[in-house]
Formats: sequence, structure tokens, C-alpha cells
Amino acid sequence: MAIKSLSVRIDDKMLDKLHYVATYEGRSANSQILVLIRDCIEKFEEKHGEIFGEEKDKTQSK
Repeated sequence: MAIKSLSVRIDDKMLDKLHYVATYEGRSANSQILVLIRDCIEKFEEKHGEIFGEEKDKTQSK
């Protein structure tokens, strides 16, 4: 599995809160973001079914 980077624009207040939550959970901010993304994907797949690599085109037709 390749590891890729993603830049995110975030205001100072939200970033500070992210760091607070991450520290509380014993994680880095990066690890906390990955947990949040995984949770979001899991919830989406529970509702809509598993996402496969080429399904991104389906969002275009909605």
C-alpha cells in the first residue's frame, strides 16, 4: 500500500482543537485525522455498501 500526502486548509482554532483531542486520545494529529477518516468511511459503507476503487465515477451522476 502506497502512502500519499494530503494538504488540508484549517483555521487556527479548529487546528488547536484537533491537537487537543488528539493529545487526549494519545495520538498525533495525523493519527487522529486517519481515525476520523476511517470512521467516516466505515459509516458510509455501512449505509451505502463497500466502496471499491473505481466507484468514484458514481458520485458524478448524483
